[in-house]
Amino acid sequence: MTLNIRMKKLLSPWWALITLVLLTGAFLQKPVFLESIKLNYFDTLITAREPVENNIYTVNIDEAALEKYGQYPFPRNIYSDIIKDIYDRGAGLVIWNIMMPEADRFGGDEQLAGVMSEFPVILASRPSAKNKNVPMQPASNTINAQYVDQLFPYPGIISNIPELEQVAVGSGIVSTEPEIDGVNRRLPALAVVGDLVYPGIALETLRVIAGQPSFDVKLAPNGIDKFRVRGHGPIATDEMGRIWIDWAQRSKQVSVTDMPEDFGGAVVIVDVTAAGIANPVPTALGAKFPGEIHSAMLGTMFNKTNIQRPYWADTFEIPAAFLAGLLLILVSRWTWVGLGLTVVLGGAVVPASMYMFNTELFLLDATGPLAVIILVALHTYGIKFVREFLEKQAIKKQFAGYCSPEVVRLLQENPDLIKKGVKKDVSVMFSDLRGFTPIGEHYGDDVKGLGDYMNGYMDAITQPILNHNGMVIKYVGDASMHIQGAPIEDSNHAYNIVETGLQMLDAVDAYTAEAEAKGLPPAAMGFGVNSGDGFIGEMGSSARHSYDILGDMVSTAARLEARCKAYGVLCIIGNETYKRTKDDFFYLFLDNLQPKGKSTPDNIYTALRTFDAHGAAEYELAKGMHDEMHQLYRSKQFKKAAILCETLKGEFDGQMDKYYKMWIERCEFMKTQKLPDDWTGAWIANEK
Repeated sequence: MTLNIRMKKLLSPWWALITLVLLTGAFLQKPVFLESIKLNYFDTLITAREPVENNIYTVNIDEAALEKYGQYPFPRNIYSDIIKDIYDRGAGLVIWNIMMPEADRFGGDEQLAGVMSEFPVILASRPSAKNKNVPMQPASNTINAQYVDQLFPYPGIISNIPELEQVAVGSGIVSTEPEIDGVNRRLPALAVVGDLVYPGIALETLRVIAGQPSFDVKLAPNGIDKFRVRGHGPIATDEMGRIWIDWAQRSKQVSVTDMPEDFGGAVVIVDVTAAGIANPVPTALGAKFPGEIHSAMLGTMFNKTNIQRPYWADTFEIPAAFLAGLLLILVSRWTWVGLGLTVVLGGAVVPASMYMFNTELFLLDATGPLAVIILVALHTYGIKFVREFLEKQAIKKQFAGYCSPEVVRLLQENPDLIKKGVKKDVSVMFSDLRGFTPIGEHYGDDVKGLGDYMNGYMDAITQPILNHNGMVIKYVGDASMHIQGAPIEDSNHAYNIVETGLQMLDAVDAYTAEAEAKGLPPAAMGFGVNSGDGFIGEMGSSARHSYDILGDMVSTAARLEARCKAYGVLCIIGNETYKRTKDDFFYLFLDNLQPKGKSTPDNIYTALRTFDAHGAAEYELAKGMHDEMHQLYRSKQFKKAAILCETLKGEFDGQMDKYYKMWIERCEFMKTQKLPDDWTGAWIANEK
């Protein structure tokens, strides 16, 4: 009855108002995650445009140029030759995107200045924390200059040496201003240093080509009001003077060592792309060098591609999304009408956004409204499905109180599979909590606290079992038993049970870290694993029975787990499991053990966790010494074996130190024994 009442309350569509309000609030706050999604959607719109081939070249000083001209930066006389060569090949204008803030160490500045007096060159400057050199006076006509602080302000500017600045036809700032996710999508068309407005290099190029002495900027309290180059017309920017780059604008990329015979009057940007000298920056098209970015910016401005994020976009998108969500809630009483409306609204958002971009070049976000529509609809209409699911889970939970959920499922599908039982090849694991005494002493009479601690430990070791579709057979106190390969079929059960065990150790380490942070004693675990045939099925009395497994391999696994403490290791792997998985894990041979109750000995191993690739390589080297130690032991050279054990202490990140201490004691004991000539090194255990 309680469940039904709660479900009726949760089924009320008005609870979806909480989701709607939270989503609307999240979009108003503009967190990085949501802004990144929106910007990536804009990237999709912009980069889908048809490419436009512009008469712009980017001439790159690349690795081939370094091989030809030598150490970078090149002497200025080489720069002179490059500029003359470009103009001899029919260039219309050269943009020199290479800084020259220091005098040439080879004395070539006078020659370069002479070439620049003869051939028009636009130089690049960089914003900086300090001024260096005196830049060319910016050709800006600024109205309402008191509002220049609304643009991109920089403390200083690094320009080229005066001899070159004085003969250049123009000088523009080269800067990038990444978006909130670190990607460059918009470039500042201009920037402010002090109280002067400097053009970006693309704007300066546009001014020079238009033959104008200046560009006009009208400022307002919220930033740029109007912006133009006479003879070209208005330029669309945001209030901070940024322009969206149209990545459809393409230039031709060539090496300075392999330029075309005729540039055909093109604008030529000379840039550096040689590895180790220049680094690309992230853009919507991936990593691009500055020359590529500025060529796309030039194309955007030349072709008047006015991509805009309208000032009214936010005030339109968020209320529209809220109203759409509210409408869905209002009509939710008519389920099919509401679902149909969800499909219509959700299906219209993206096409509408694409239409506005393709026709007006307006960037309107479709991801936020679409998320609101989908999530509100899921909350509103998904509740009914959740109720059905929870009712089924309640039934399953009721039966799982008597047996495991896996058995319940199989019993429903095929009851005979459980009742009759099967003989099947599986893997079995026994695990046990180590160090229970200090845990019990810590809690004393606090039974509830101890119970909570143990429940947390059991949760930690159980999750890896469930993740690998293992079957928990039983919990006995602080111990557990589980199998792999039944009742759920698993042809790779030997591998999965070892992998599960190692993940259980990791889970216990994590649980211990949490416990110690709270001042609680640490937990530790040991486990034993074996593989082979077992009889699996429903066992017990007529009054009480459970799903269980019997067989020699089961008792062997239990004895292996019991020997973990004696060997000083966290796990012991039976020989059959080892043979099936020897290439999958990092194993170390432990002993040729004859457990109590067994008539023949068998090899046992331990699996270690290697924590990184470097550690794994060191483990392999130490493993060679470990194997050599056992060869010495089997050849009765116990003293040498003990010495090698001392050497091995600290290897494997100390995971085997307790084992080596035990083995040294074993060697000391064996030295006192009279062993037969055919002794194989087997150890007969006198206790379980």
